[in-house]
Amino acid sequence: MDTTFETQNLKKALRQQQNEINDHTIYKVLATYQDDENNKKIFEKIAREEKAHYDFWVKITNKEIKAQRFVVLWFIVLVKVFGTSFALKSLEKREAGAEEFYKELFEIYPESKKIYKQETEHEFELIDMLNDKKLLYAGAIVLGMNDALVELTGTLSGIALAFDKSLVVGLTGLIMGIAASLSMAGSAYLEAKENPSEDINPLIYSLYTGVSYILTTAILVVPFFIFDSMIESLIMMFIGAFIAILSYNFYISVAKDLSFTKRVLQMSAITFGVAIISFMIGYLVKYYFGLEI
Repeated sequence: MDTTFETQNLKKALRQQQNEINDHTIYKVLATYQDDENNKKIFEKIAREEKAHYDFWVKITNKEIKAQRFVVLWFIVLVKVFGTSFALKSLEKREAGAEEFYKELFEIYPESKKIYKQETEHEFELIDMLNDKKLLYAGAIVLGMNDALVELTGTLSGIALAFDKSLVVGLTGLIMGIAASLSMAGSAYLEAKENPSEDINPLIYSLYTGVSYILTTAILVVPFFIFDSMIESLIMMFIGAFIAILSYNFYISVAKDLSFTKRVLQMSAITFGVAIISFMIGYLVKYYFGLEI
């Protein structure tokens, strides 16, 4: 091993070596779980590449390292819960800082150029080829979540001025949300049946739509059950809505390589724009028609 390299960069090299053996183990384990032959081959291919990257670092550090079980387990859980695209792109993006390190090695170790190319391009292309069933239902989640955000923030903002108790507003919103979620689930089922796809099960598509709607409803109405003040309830409702928008768009921007900021701004503009208009209508109803419950 080069003495200068060892002195200045050994810690970086060992950290990168640890990442490579972790990644190799993650992809190898995931390959064994796959029923889809296409996914299985892709996982096995990336696992082999990660092992080759690990072997490259072994030649530099002269040390063998075992995979960290907790890290491996964590990313496997992420795959099971959030799908392969989100989990594995998160896995690859955490190595973004290693790109510059590989560049520094080009002259000393020409082999690092091939590894750099695989790390920055090839593996993302392979991940994009995966059949990610959870990502296929992202449209259903958008349908349920977006409708709940727009409809309920607007409705709750509009009726907040008509009722004098936040609990009444919360109960009204909850009842409306449950009814609407069932309606949305039914509509989503019919939509999926009308546009059949081998990859999408209409029943599961409708469940994703309905569940995302009711979960969003819960986030929006909870403040009205906690706070007596209508203003506090509305403020917390808007905060909850914004957190939901951030969370979903973070997931989809990572999984599909889309612009996070642009999507957040668009979704926020629609959601809060409708809410403001509804609030103004509620204000007019209360003060010009004298309606108050």
